[in-house]
Amino acid sequence: MTAAKSSSSQRRWEALQARFASALTGETLWYILKRLMQALLTLLLASALSFLIIQLAPGDYLDALRQNPQISPERIEELRQRFGLDRPLIEQYGRWLWRIVTAGDFGESFSYQRSVASLLWERIPNTLLLAIASLIITWAIAIPLGIFGAIHQHGKVDQILSVVSYTGQGFPSFITALLLLFLAQNLSPYLPVGGMTSIDHADLTPLGQVIDIGWHMILPTLALSITSFAGLQRITRGQLLDVLRQDYIRTARAKGLPENRVIYVHALRNAINPLITLLGFEFASLLSGAFIAEYFFNWPGLGRLILQAVTAQDLYLVMASLMMGALMLIIGNLLADLMLKAVDPRIKLSDLK
Repeated sequence: MTAAKSSSSQRRWEALQARFASALTGETLWYILKRLMQALLTLLLASALSFLIIQLAPGDYLDALRQNPQISPERIEELRQRFGLDRPLIEQYGRWLWRIVTAGDFGESFSYQRSVASLLWERIPNTLLLAIASLIITWAIAIPLGIFGAIHQHGKVDQILSVVSYTGQGFPSFITALLLLFLAQNLSPYLPVGGMTSIDHADLTPLGQVIDIGWHMILPTLALSITSFAGLQRITRGQLLDVLRQDYIRTARAKGLPENRVIYVHALRNAINPLITLLGFEFASLLSGAFIAEYFFNWPGLGRLILQAVTAQDLYLVMASLMMGALMLIIGNLLADLMLKAVDPRIKLSDLK
């Protein structure tokens, strides 16, 4: 019996490998290349639009410096020439775009007087750590509960889950973050109020440092996960209920197939496609979703950096951040399309727009 199960698992694994290997066909490679070419045009238009919108804001970074009597007009003029703010707008945009294409240089941050790329690379790991942890926790909890709610429709547990999901969707993210922050203040020192590490973080062992960061991640991860969990659980339940009402599911049950096989093999495979599409958008929203949690819990990520850049009108840092959001949207949609093709071979990439 054990050997039969092992053989069956091996066949499934080989079939899955073959499915993903078949994805690397000429059609798929051509589709990826086409999408990448479209992405370049999209990023170009997005950068031009972002630059125009930023310029519509009154003033610039040097306005705050002009109000400081300790900074001489000569120094302000020197900074104006250094940052290229004395040039026409079209020339500013053209020079910035040319440096990206030729050298991968996103310009210099006005506030930090450092390269924008170095600032982003410092903060990206922190934001991704928080956002990916939230994504994993959300999907690991919401999908099984959504399936359970669909199987036991109108049961007591389903009703409780419905109340929880409606409540979670009704709470804005910043309200959830404030409530969790209030909870942390009342439970201190059992839960950290803010930051990414403790004061004695550098003195801890490597394992202790990992635990310390994980301890500080609890509240911001919950703040990110609660609203997403509520929506995803409702979507999973609704999609699975729609599939369970289909004729082929009734036929499968009439043939005497086990209920678990009907649900997890036949029904869930067809209900999963919209969730994969949603996963692509979730990936795109990692940056914006982490913003509120980083702000309230003093997490040193991209969210706080972007807020400071917008407030200070740090032109090139804001531009690079907006371009990163557009790039993540493009990558998320592309990954969602490729996962849909791998999961459901009936889908043709030429039909995905």
